[in-house]
Amino acid sequence: MSRRIEGPASGRFPDVPAYDDGTWVHDRAWAGEARSAVGCAALMLGLLLVFDAGSGRLTALRFLLWGTLAFALFAVLLPARVSACEDELVCQGLFGHRSVYTDRLVAVCRSDGVAQRLVLRDEFGGRVELDPRVLVANPALWRLLDEGARASAAGGSLVCGTTELRRLSERLDRETARTVFRISGLD
Repeated sequence: MSRRIEGPASGRFPDVPAYDDGTWVHDRAWAGEARSAVGCAALMLGLLLVFDAGSGRLTALRFLLWGTLAFALFAVLLPARVSACEDELVCQGLFGHRSVYTDRLVAVCRSDGVAQRLVLRDEFGGRVELDPRVLVANPALWRLLDEGARASAAGGSLVCGTTELRRLSERLDRETARTVFRISGLD
């Protein structure tokens, strides 16, 4: 069995390592989405520079403006990279990372809005927001989160969110069944 960390990770306490020696599972689609974000930003920058150069109005200041705009687009489009190990889930964004202990969750809720987000909170104050589609597309990540959440519920720390986890589990089961039917030709 792997080593158990009793305190929060990710720099909240300097003597606790950010990652333990367990096997980490990562979002498989992240690299493709990151390449798409780079491609969209580069395409926009290229088009803006070509149009400005074609009109004869390209200056260093406008180049800097278009570069800043392209970086802003990249920052918006780049998804957080979700990783998990036995008892920890980490979301690494462009400007840092956040983590929660899945076996010490106290709340799981869904934020409503334009983009649905699953918000996880642990008893150490850790908070992670992630797109539920990441878990649907990566069953290994879901399995690790589900095992940790079950341990939280069994330990009594998960006081809010079992309904959201059940809904997500049902959604994952539906997607898995659709995939099996599609692959077998029964759809």
